[in-house]
Parts: sequence; structure tokens; C-alpha cells
Amino acid sequence: MSAPIRILLADDHALVRRGVRLILDGEPDLTVVAEASDGAEALEQARLHQPDLAILDIAMPRLTGLQATRELIRQQPGLRVLILTMYDNEQFFFEGLRAGANGYVLKSVADRDLVEACRAAMRDEPFLYPGAVTALIRNYLDRVRNGEPVPERAITGREEEILKLVAEGHSSKEIAELLFISIKTVERHRSNLLQKLGLRDRLDLTRYAIRAGLIEP
Repeated sequence: MSAPIRILLADDHALVRRGVRLILDGEPDLTVVAEASDGAEALEQARLHQPDLAILDIAMPRLTGLQATRELIRQQPGLRVLILTMYDNEQFFFEGLRAGANGYVLKSVADRDLVEACRAAMRDEPFLYPGAVTALIRNYLDRVRNGEPVPERAITGREEEILKLVAEGHSSKEIAELLFISIKTVERHRSNLLQKLGLRDRLDLTRYAIRAGLIEP
């Protein structure tokens, strides 16, 4: 018998992690080897434990699941990633695929779909919760027929990192220290964000970050 699939589980709610872990550890071919309560900790745990698969929530402190996905795959190209989320959201789905995730699973049906999604990811097969497939294909075909592009990112990855930290209440000095950049660079990015998004101040940035799923309200 082959070794179980080694899983990193990241969600900022301990009760959610506990429930998901019960589902996964109940399967003989799956084992949770590490947990994280935010995206940055997920990167640290992945470096320590070298899992086969990471299961990430979207809305987490410090780094979102989408941000962490991009960085995890950059650092560990062979790692498979699943997005586990409460958001039935087309934009997040496309962002997840663009970031390199193998699948998108809703928390509301995790007990039904998650185990299958883990096994599909390790076969390098994409997984979508069944209810989303028809709607997403229809939406994509409608966009193509109307000559519209598939949703693009409004802001860069670095701007997204800074937007999230601003919305979480960090000062420019704290952000500079967290991202190892200068305060002047932070201020420039924040100014660019306000201009790009047509916003006025930190409060507007925070509202935008909530709507974009970067932080929870």
C-alpha cells in the first residue's frame, strides 16, 4: 500500500479545521500533517512539512488563500492545492485557477466532495463542486460569444498584498517591515491603489478589500 497523501490544512477558524480534519483523517489514504491559521503560517508549515497537498481557505489574515496558493506553487512546484471556501463566487474561482489551484470546493458540501477532490488533485485532475460546472461553462461561453474577456485581475499581486494589510489596520511602517520593502514603496503602492480603483482613503480601501474577499467583515 502506498503512503497516505500528506495534507496541510489552512483556515483561520479552529472549528472549521477540526471538522475538516475529521473528514480527512477518517480516510486511510489521507493524513493531515500540519495546520495553519493564516496564509503566512501556511507558507511556514509547508516549508517545514513538505506536504503533498495544501487545502486553503480564501479569507485568511496576513495572506489570503489565493495569495498563499501563488507563493506555495512558486516555492514548491510539485505541490497540489485545493481552495476550500464558503464563497460560491465566479471571480474567486477564476482567480484560484489562475493562481494554480487544482480545485475549488465549497465548505457547505465538504463532507461530500472534499475527499474526492483530494484524490483528484493528486491525480493532477481539476475538481469543481458539481453545482458550479454548468453555471461556469455557461458564463464563460456567454463571455466568449459577446466578445468579453475572462475576468482579469484589477490589481497586481503586490498591490493586493498591500491592500490586504492596509485593510487589516497595519501602518505603512508595519507593512514595510512585513514585506521587506521601504515605507516610500508602500506609500507609492497605496497611492496607485487609490487611483486605480477610484477610491479616496483607507476606509474605501477596507470596503473594497471586504468585497474582494481579502478580509472578512
